Amino acid sequence: MSDLWMVLTHELKTIFSDGGFLIIFIVAGFGYPLLYNLIYKNGVLEDTPIAVVDNADCAESRRYIQKVDATREVKVAYRCTDMAEARQLLEERKVNGIIMFPADFGEKMVRKETATLSIYADMSSFLYYKNLLMGSEFVMLDEIGPVKAVPYTENLPYNRTFSYSIFLISAILMLIIQQVMFYGMTMLAGTAREENRSFATLPAHLHGHGVGRVVFGRGLAYWLLFFGLGIYIATIVPAICGFPQRGNYWDILLLLMFFVTDCILFCQVWSTFINKRETVFVLLLFISPICLFLTGFSWPTTAFPAFWRAFSWLFPSTFGCQAFINLNTAGGDLQTISPQLTAMTIQCVIYFVLSCIALYVEQQLIQRRNYSETIGQ
Repeated sequence: MSDLWMVLTHELKTIFSDGGFLIIFIVAGFGYPLLYNLIYKNGVLEDTPIAVVDNADCAESRRYIQKVDATREVKVAYRCTDMAEARQLLEERKVNGIIMFPADFGEKMVRKETATLSIYADMSSFLYYKNLLMGSEFVMLDEIGPVKAVPYTENLPYNRTFSYSIFLISAILMLIIQQVMFYGMTMLAGTAREENRSFATLPAHLHGHGVGRVVFGRGLAYWLLFFGLGIYIATIVPAICGFPQRGNYWDILLLLMFFVTDCILFCQVWSTFINKRETVFVLLLFISPICLFLTGFSWPTTAFPAFWRAFSWLFPSTFGCQAFINLNTAGGDLQTISPQLTAMTIQCVIYFVLSCIALYVEQQLIQRRNYSETIGQ
């Protein structure tokens, strides 16, 4: 316990003496969750104005236009004679999308052939594209109702308003914990190596048997900080922003215990490969969007190629985000997220062993280098 306390206090002093880490922890850790919620505050957009170009001018196209205008998502603000007029309205930002019916639309509908229409969206906001596409697809599903071979029913239990913020923020909140931790821990490791020092330089009485104590001591220092940050991100931020919270509070705390521990061990392993302070900034910008999509929040993981499914298992965020979505968005319980908790437990064991090995190897390299320098002198 004495050794553990020594390592813990030393790491805390290192953390609070590094201005860069504190800026990242405070600004990114406490500011990013609120910023993302502010950016996607209007997660539901209604009556997006669009222009319609009806080259078919038939009963089928007019019925389609009437139904599209009746949807919550879009509003037919202009009916144009050609695409040039509609494009001008789009450039002037009077509309945020265009639907164009080709001249043969009605003929193909009468012959029960595949009829097509073209959709153009203002991509200055993804919500414009989402609304235009969804409004058109709702009408399409209604139109093919009389001829469909298999009946379908609509079931949207978790996000009935199709809110983009509910869809996205659940995954981002947990990812922020991992990325802020990765930023901070690897930056401190890179700084230490730039200054020719390392956390692997153990006191003499710890050589040979103190590796586990160092890993535990360093990990506990970050655990105390990031568990509190995790509570703020996973419970307080959603309450501040009016985000739906369907999960049990104590279940979320248990998830955070697993997730934060997993992230700490993950960061300890990968910080071994960081030799310069600025390296982490480039690496994080590259890996963040990959980690986000590997969570499966926008595409089912069962549809991933084998390589990307296996690659996603490297990151705690893959299982942490899935578990948080299942708890807080879907209203599940501990049994629901048991596969993710099991996966994070396996990750913790593997990354703890790798952390100890990495620390031991670096310790031996430092000893050999110091011995060589001593002999050289």
